[in-house]
Parts: sequence; C-alpha cells; structure tokens
Amino acid sequence: MSKEAVTGKVFDAATLQRIVEQAKPYRLRFTMTGALVLLLSAMVWIRPALIRMAVDDAIPAGDHGYLLQIFCAVVGLLVIEALLQFRVTYLANWVAQSVSLDLRSKLFEHVAKFRLQYFDKTPVGTLVTRHVSDIDGIANVFSNGILNAIGDILALFVVIGTMVWVDWQLTLLVLAPIPVLLFATRIFQKVIKKAFIDVRNEVSRMNEFVQEHVTGMHIVQAFGREKREAKEFAKINASHRDANIRSIWAFSVFFPLVELLSATSVAILLWWGMQDVLAERMTLGILLQFILYVFMLYRPIRQLADRFNVLQMGIVNSDRVFKLLAKNEGMEDPKGQSSYAFKGTIEFENVWFAYEGEQWVLEDVSFQIKAGQKVAFVGATGAGKSTIINLLTRFYAHQKGSIRIDGIDISTIPLHVLRNEVGVVLQDVFLFSDDLINNVTMYKTGYDQSDLDAAAEAVGADEFIARLPEGWKQNVRERGAILSVGQRQLIAFMRAYLASPKILVLDEATSSIDSESELLIQRATERITKGRTSLIVAHRLSTIRDADAIFVLEKGRIVQQGSHEDLIAADGVYRDLNRMQLGTSEEDQNHGART
Repeated sequence: MSKEAVTGKVFDAATLQRIVEQAKPYRLRFTMTGALVLLLSAMVWIRPALIRMAVDDAIPAGDHGYLLQIFCAVVGLLVIEALLQFRVTYLANWVAQSVSLDLRSKLFEHVAKFRLQYFDKTPVGTLVTRHVSDIDGIANVFSNGILNAIGDILALFVVIGTMVWVDWQLTLLVLAPIPVLLFATRIFQKVIKKAFIDVRNEVSRMNEFVQEHVTGMHIVQAFGREKREAKEFAKINASHRDANIRSIWAFSVFFPLVELLSATSVAILLWWGMQDVLAERMTLGILLQFILYVFMLYRPIRQLADRFNVLQMGIVNSDRVFKLLAKNEGMEDPKGQSSYAFKGTIEFENVWFAYEGEQWVLEDVSFQIKAGQKVAFVGATGAGKSTIINLLTRFYAHQKGSIRIDGIDISTIPLHVLRNEVGVVLQDVFLFSDDLINNVTMYKTGYDQSDLDAAAEAVGADEFIARLPEGWKQNVRERGAILSVGQRQLIAFMRAYLASPKILVLDEATSSIDSESELLIQRATERITKGRTSLIVAHRLSTIRDADAIFVLEKGRIVQQGSHEDLIAADGVYRDLNRMQLGTSEEDQNHGART
C-alpha cells in the first residue's frame, strides 16, 4: 500500500472549499445552521454583563425585584441558548449525513465503472476505507467542524471586543499570554497534520489486512498459518496504536498548555484587578465579568483545537476520496444505439493484448466464429484463453487489432448493450448474501415465478432448489457458503438462461466440480447453448468433443484450429493435451480418430 505524503500545507483551503461545495444541494439548511451558530456566538457577552449588573447594582441596593429580573433573564437566556444549540446540532448532523449519503453513492457509482485492471492492483481494504471511514471523516466536517470553528472564532472576537469596550487596559493585560498560545498552536497544527495522515494510512493498512485474511481464512488454516498471521496482524495493530498515540501526544501537550495560559490570565487579572477594586478604581462586578470573559476566551481556543482536529482529519480524508473520484480508470463507454439486432458473428483480427507494458498475453490473434456456432478454446494455463473472453466482454481493452460482433467494432457499442448481449458463466461463481431469487435475477425486475421455475428446470437445478429449507427464498450466505460448487455453477447457468443473450461464454465452467455435477452442467450447457453463439473455455477436453471448432492456444497465439477429430488426427498441441488427460497411447488416439 502506498502511503499518503505529507503536503507542505498545514491547512488546505482549496480542499476545504471543495468539501463545503458538497453541501450545495442542502444550502438552505446549511445556511440556517450557520446563522444559528453566529447568533449563539454573538450572545456570549450577555450573561457576564448580567452578572455584573447583579453584583454592582442589584445587590448593593438591596433591590430584590431587580435581582429577580436579572435571575430570570439569565435563566431565560440559558433556555434560549439550549434550544438554539439543539437546533444547530440537529441541522448540522442532518446536513453531514446527507452529504455522506450523496458522496458515498457517487464514489461507489464511480468506482463501479472502473476497468478490472484497477481492481487487480488495488487492495479491497483500501476501497472499503475510502467508502466508509474516509467519508465519515468528511461528514464530521459538517457535524462538528467548519461551522463550529467559525462560531468559536466569532465568539473570540465578541469577547475581546466587549472586554476592550469595558476596560481596554485590563484587556491588554489579560491578553499578554496570547502570543505564546499562537506560537504553540502553530507548532501543534504542523505536528497533528502528519499524525493524522499516519493514522489514516494505518487504518487503511489494517482494513486491507483484515479483509484479505478473513476472505482467505481457509487457506490460512489449511497451511497452519494462524499464529504467523496473528503475529503479522499484531505488528500492523501496533503501528496503528503508535500512530494514534502520536496524535494523542500532541493534544496531551497542547490542552494543558491552554489551561496553564488560562490560569495565568486569571491570576494576572486577580492580582491587578483586586488592587483596583480595593482602591475603588474598579467595581467587583467588572472584575467578575472579566474573569468570566477570560474563561469564555480560552474555551473557544481550546475548542478550536478540537475543531481543527476534525477539519484536518476531514481534509486528509477528502483528499483521498477526491483523488479516487478524479481517477479516470473507467472503460470508455461510447454513446450509441440502445439495442442491436445481433446475430452473433464474432471476429478477432490481429489482436494484441498485455496487462502490463508490452508483456504480451495475446499476440496477433485472429479468428472468426459464425453466428450460432459452438467453439472452444483450449491450452495450458496462461495461454490466453480467459483473456480472449475478457476482451470480448470489454472487461479489458486490447492494445492492437480489432474485435467485431456482426461487423461492428465492440469499442463503438455501449457497454451495457454489449454485456446484455454477451452472457458469461465463470468458473468462480460469485453469489451475494441474499436469497436465491435475487442471486439468479441479479436484482432485475420483470421476471415472475414461472420464469424462475423454467430456468431451474432447463439447467437441472429444480431438484436441489426444492430440497432447500426455504426454496427460492433461501439466503445462500456470502459467496454461496451453504451451496456446493456444482450448485453455485447451476445458479450461474440460470442467470445466463434468464438473460437469454445472443452470445454465451462458458469460462472453465466444469473444471472444479465432481462427476455427478459435471453431468448436470453438460446437460445444462447443451440446453442453453442451443441456437446461440457459444464460446467455451475448456479444461476438460471431454466436454468439447461436439464443438463446431476448437482453437488451441499456446503462449498467446492460436497454433491449431479445427474439429476434435481433425485435431486428434493431426500431430500437435491438442493431441498432446488429450493424451495427457486421458493417459492413452498414440496408437489408441489414432484408432479413435479413424473410428
């Protein structure tokens, strides 16, 4: 995992502006929240002033009625502030969650269009972090960040302005420790910036490790790696702890410093102010008012550190999310017809493809498949069989040559149209933690129960579905955990049957199943390939004997093509593959070819 670098900016105003722009759809509530925050900040001077009036005017005069009025004013003010604070908290969090909803949906929709090459080299845990933790950090900017920070700053100006208006000389004395605080705050900002980036990197690293090892836990256990992987996780966990401790250390130094400076200001105020009170140059009420203002002055400063924490974390998080949104990793999706009357003719002409640089996986591959034909691709592992399928469906884009369906270059066909017309049944069938209906229909509407039953009967899945405790409503769990490999494969065949594509691709559909399941899969294959162009990537040569044509690949090139009988009769790669699988002698194969 590549770690985020620490930029030279302690506070990135451009990124913060982009975060605020996410609230545009909710500008009315956002603006209302800001107005209430400003109103609360503008009211901070009132309570100390009322207390001064009580001490200097009502109490010396023994005016109980006036004192009661002041008391009621203070209580009323507290109630108003509480109601305003409730409204601010609700609105701010409402905006935060709405922005989070929009941004998370936008990010998922964007990433869902990425080509498979991006997912090949990006850990799933990294993307989980972007969608969950990072966007939560952005939401916190609205719920407990930017507006509250503005309110705290305004409160500072209101308090200082009131203090200057009451006694500017005493104000200067009280503010003497502020330069030290400003210097400490600057250092704190720089330290916390790096600490937050380290924390986010370690969170992402931990998510990657946990996701990968939970998914592959059967491998960990099969090879007795539990203790070794636990030790590795302990190292990552310790790094995560250390990164958090570094950020906590900065706060543990800064907050006591703020309290020390606050106490210093109060001490100076008491020492100087009491002399003025005793000399009758100042009233006791004014001294109490100033003491309250000092506490009000340092409280926003302390809170600003928390706000800065939220803002800085939000900036770090948003920078990562916005970078992902800016990535142009999607397959080019041309604008074109919404539907094509495909017959199913497929042409590869001088196609070259490499996953990295010029490490060619396919080299100058050319072939033609007529509409309605059933063809097979065979070869050793890594020969390029599955790559041909990935290029036909445009999961990957070829670098040279052209691929056409009915004479139309696939790069000019909208992706949703192309993939609706090309059905794929993969070796590794992915099932979602949902009921059987949604896993078969892939959440598409328009199918009734009769359609589902027909699909199950057509591929031979009706018997095992009937045995499930809840039938079609059975939740198959994550990745189809309660089903066998063969049963999961039959579900993939039902998906293809319902989609009814013009072109069908079977990629190693029988390579990981038992003999009984293979028989069901072969029957299902015969039924769903009938009347449509079918491409079969085969491991077991016994399953493709009736193919109209067989293409033999070796090191990214087609080295042989023809029917099963023709290829057995010829001396070449296919005959060698067949001999290795069947364990037959050359004489037996020649005899089989003649008969």
